[in-house]
Amino acid sequence: MAKKTIFSALFFLLASVGYVAADTVADTAHAGHDAVEHAEHGHDDAAHGEHGEHDAHEGGVHKLPLHPEGALHDDKSHPLGILTNSMISVWIAVLIILLFCRAAAGKLSMVPQGFQNFAEWLIESLYNFFGGILGDHLVKRTFWFFGSTFLLIILVNYLGLLPGVGTIVRFREDGSFAPMLRGGNADVNMTAAMAFTFAILWFYWAITENGFKGFMAHIFAPKGKFGGLMMVMMLLIFGLVGVLEVVSIGIRPVALTFRLFGNIYGGEQTLEILMGLGGDYLAFLPALPFYFMELLVGGVQALVFTLLSAVFLKLICEHSDHDHDEEHAEAH
Repeated sequence: MAKKTIFSALFFLLASVGYVAADTVADTAHAGHDAVEHAEHGHDDAAHGEHGEHDAHEGGVHKLPLHPEGALHDDKSHPLGILTNSMISVWIAVLIILLFCRAAAGKLSMVPQGFQNFAEWLIESLYNFFGGILGDHLVKRTFWFFGSTFLLIILVNYLGLLPGVGTIVRFREDGSFAPMLRGGNADVNMTAAMAFTFAILWFYWAITENGFKGFMAHIFAPKGKFGGLMMVMMLLIFGLVGVLEVVSIGIRPVALTFRLFGNIYGGEQTLEILMGLGGDYLAFLPALPFYFMELLVGGVQALVFTLLSAVFLKLICEHSDHDHDEEHAEAH
């Protein structure tokens, strides 16, 4: 249990580091793009301000920017400039999960009661769910990742729907404002950090379960027994299939990244635009039905991300897991 707790903490740390690194790269690329665009078009300050106002308001309705904004400071060279509004939301979610684990494990008893009973039900339900997909052997190795990721994603999604997220703002010197909190998964840096962290772990688990030779054979080797000319044809066919499989493996983290990001960012944009249609006093009314839909989307997207990740791992470790089950049966 102690080792799994350490692994979970390392995962959160790795995801946060990847998040900060991805955010820094994205900001640098965005700043470079803005500079090139400004040089090409030669806009003056007044025209640039007019263009920014058009971006922020389309049809009189405020639109959320695609990239995260500084939670406390706009200048990235400032010590507080690295903290974005979506990053703060993710750290709040991580803190809640850590406090949840601490409270659940604070006073353990043989007969669970109250909060411990709820925590054990939640963790056991997730363990059994992923165990049904991965099998007994793999779930013991990997549940720390899949359980933590599911809880992190669903909590970040729901925190992004709380009142105050997007409406608690800080004012800039020019009179404009920036929200201090924003849904963490509406930032592609966050979803990319989780997806590529899984991609690294996928390679590690796949190679340690199959061995490097078995890993390569699983991708390129013919499935079945052939001889003579048929063997040559199967080697050629499965070699081409293996190339397609390598492309598929490379696309998976990108697909995981943009599936989660697109659904959450699209939901935020929808709620923002609908709230702009209700005026100052009835802003909540047009968005209310979609708000409940976003509650459903937040849970479904957490499930989809972790479910697809578990299936990807199961597919590459399927034969290895079958061998472990046979060894376990022979031992008994």
